[in-house]
Amino acid sequence: MEKKNRVYLAGPFFSENQIKRLDEIQKLLEANPTIGDIFRPGKDEYSDAEFGSFEWQTAVYKHDINNINVSDVVVAMLDYKIEENELEPDSGTMWECGYAIANNVPVIGVRNMTDEPLNLMLAGSLTAFFNGHDSIQKIKDYNFNTLMTRYENVKVL
Repeated sequence: MEKKNRVYLAGPFFSENQIKRLDEIQKLLEANPTIGDIFRPGKDEYSDAEFGSFEWQTAVYKHDINNINVSDVVVAMLDYKIEENELEPDSGTMWECGYAIANNVPVIGVRNMTDEPLNLMLAGSLTAFFNGHDSIQKIKDYNFNTLMTRYENVKVL
């Protein structure tokens, strides 16, 4: 029987378009036979304290870190506010990627933009990269058990 991997789906979820992009990735992952559980930050929000309070901040931070620690892989949405022409990835998502790499959790990058360069440190840390909407569709067939390196022809800065 093939192993079912646990995914931490990282990415900004502060606008309708960002949520829509994450929903699309989640559906593709759910169609992948090598994927089991998918954890999505912000889905099971801490409700025992007021949003934004120190208790809330601490609980959410620890909850997210615990879920990276128990995941087999992080899939990171690198698009941020692309509708507003803000093309740098979300800082929280980049922190999650760095934390995952530092803790030997592989990171898979996905991004709808195709013509923007990618930061060298981010590019070097990705096990696989799906660059562009058509490329992203292939994540449903990617083998998360073998984690084959997957490159895209993208400018790196």
